[in-house]
Amino acid sequence: MAMRELRYFGDPVLKSVCDPVTTFDSKIEALVKDLLDSVRPEGRAGLAAPQIGVGLRVFSYDVGGLTGYVINPEIAHLSEETHEIGEGCLSVPELWFPTVRAKHAVVRGVDLRNEPIEVEGVDVLAQCLQHETDHLDGKLYLDRLTPDRKKQALREARGKDWFWNR
Repeated sequence: MAMRELRYFGDPVLKSVCDPVTTFDSKIEALVKDLLDSVRPEGRAGLAAPQIGVGLRVFSYDVGGLTGYVINPEIAHLSEETHEIGEGCLSVPELWFPTVRAKHAVVRGVDLRNEPIEVEGVDVLAQCLQHETDHLDGKLYLDRLTPDRKKQALREARGKDWFWNR
């Protein structure tokens, strides 16, 4: 099992738009395996490649007994119906804030053989699909908070010992 070290809020890799995967080789297989291994510990729902310092469009998920990955994911559908749901992030530990997310989401991408795949989810899985795709677009869930909540989150994050100060 290859648990990769996490990158934390403040690290520029988390605010960078990821490159699409264009070569499907053993390096991508190893990345997917590491993402799957690193998302399995209890309390984790998803993990995007930039969270382990890799600027490629790949994420893994483990929600409600459903585990998988998507390469080159794109949001294909978001329901008009939204809800405010408590959200946290492995790269912003210890902070949870209500975040508005679509209740239903569909992500399309490819697998390790470059074959099309689609993942559809409601509630927590929908939240995860949106959250991880955001990571690949250089966004953190903090970017989706109301201005007052974002201000509070940034203040709290700067006071944490994990905050990346460079």
